[in-house]
Amino acid sequence: MTLLVAGSAFAQSKGTKAGAEVTYGFRYNGKEVPDGNIKLIISGDKARFAPVDPVAQKELQLLDQKGKVTYQQIKDKEGHLLTFKKPFAEYDQPELIPGTDTILGYPCKKAKMRVRSNSIEIWYTDALPVKGTPIQGYAPGLGLILRTVRNGTAEYIATKVDLHTIKDTELQWPASMGQLVDDATYLRQVIENRFTTIPIFTDEQISWGNEHHDPADDQENVTYHYAGGTVILKKVKLPKLPVGTLFAEVAAFSNGDSYDRTGAVFMIPMDKKQSFLDGLKNGVNALPAYHEKYRGVIATDSYLPTLELMRFFTPFGISEYNKKVKIKGYQWADSAVYRQDITELQPRLEGDVWIGVFVGNYDKGGHKVSLRLKYYPADNDQDTTTKKHWIMPIFNSTNLMEMAGQEYGTMFGKDSLAVTVNVPAGLKNLRLRYTTTGHGGWGGGDEFNKKLNEIFVDGQRVYHFIPWRTDCGNFRLLNPATGNFINGLSSSDLSRSNWCPGGVTEPVTIPLPDLTPGLHTFKVAIPLGEREGGSFSAWNVAGCLIAE
Repeated sequence: MTLLVAGSAFAQSKGTKAGAEVTYGFRYNGKEVPDGNIKLIISGDKARFAPVDPVAQKELQLLDQKGKVTYQQIKDKEGHLLTFKKPFAEYDQPELIPGTDTILGYPCKKAKMRVRSNSIEIWYTDALPVKGTPIQGYAPGLGLILRTVRNGTAEYIATKVDLHTIKDTELQWPASMGQLVDDATYLRQVIENRFTTIPIFTDEQISWGNEHHDPADDQENVTYHYAGGTVILKKVKLPKLPVGTLFAEVAAFSNGDSYDRTGAVFMIPMDKKQSFLDGLKNGVNALPAYHEKYRGVIATDSYLPTLELMRFFTPFGISEYNKKVKIKGYQWADSAVYRQDITELQPRLEGDVWIGVFVGNYDKGGHKVSLRLKYYPADNDQDTTTKKHWIMPIFNSTNLMEMAGQEYGTMFGKDSLAVTVNVPAGLKNLRLRYTTTGHGGWGGGDEFNKKLNEIFVDGQRVYHFIPWRTDCGNFRLLNPATGNFINGLSSSDLSRSNWCPGGVTEPVTIPLPDLTPGLHTFKVAIPLGEREGGSFSAWNVAGCLIAE
């Protein structure tokens, strides 16, 4: 945040106050950054900070020299005015150092200070009847600061000082201070006002075996429950947003279930005659079959599988079991929060969209889940060129309707997963977004054994790797109900086939620059582990083609 700190009262003549409008330019690594230019509006013992572009001002920032305090004001998204008041004495204090300089003809002294480990150099003058600084917390009352340099790279320097009487309409001192809040509350509001939050689900229960009385089909902003309550689904109208960054954020905790479960955030493409929604409404047999028993897993001429936005895994019993499993020195978290950048999928998330969340479980309490989409506008370094995008999900073996009879992804045992799709002409930067996790939770199962994943296009191997996570121990404080072994390890600590209890699985990007327009067959090959008694292995793989 940038804030002024300004102005000592100075009687020019009876009934008038010293005033000035000071313009600062901003440079980074010696390069002019016009968007960073700012002004100080100073009138006697009061002052206001103003960006050169008033559209960029999202908060009002003020100084009261007489009271030796700064004020920062902002409105929350409901329109309530919040104010944070901070005394000069609570800011980091500068150290005066030898040396002088001249800026805009004014003699300047030097000072230095450290703010949050940043080294700040300051040039200020006492030769003017006003005081001020272009940056929040940089030496209130020291003088009129004409230049600051942070870490030798970010520089504000005065380009004009216009001394004149400032009218009240120029100063724009607020008539009300609104609600006074502490710094933590204010900073949170500043951050949240910078981006757009779109709530999809809030504390929805995902469980098994409870009755649900859903309203009639296809209503907007209504939560529907499918597969015995283990899938929640909602039709939402999403805005068309400019180029930026889009995150999916899930917050989840146990409402009774103590196990690590597969979770997924997905949207249902409605491009074709059939959709996954048909299976949810009418049963899994309404979906097209692959190898006779695997339903709804690959793209066909009349069907597209679900587009996976994020895959996550619940920890062992977070929240519900916190007080039931007490270990000295272990401070269990109250929920698991999963965040993932899904910007490349944003073009599919506009207008009327069906979005769902799945958590596989057989528990009446199950889990409580919230889902938000968070959109962050582009920054100065981001390419904001508007481009048309082509996004096509081509396979997804995650059995989202597990509790309604959808088969596990065991097709890899006797054959690979294969799908033939038509790639249109005119595409650039074609790539496959591929997400994979192995399952089979015993010593010989694929959850705990490294397995090679191979991707083939038209019989040629284009990518191969062993998906494996070794960082699961980082999530220990999310897992109060995990099993604990005689050697001191916990089940949640163990390395797994690309997932951890309490973590998000990252997709990999496979470039396909040489793929020509027309029909192409994609194949995923994984050496599936053999069954042992009633235990078996399965793989959840999701693939989506993306291009410009």
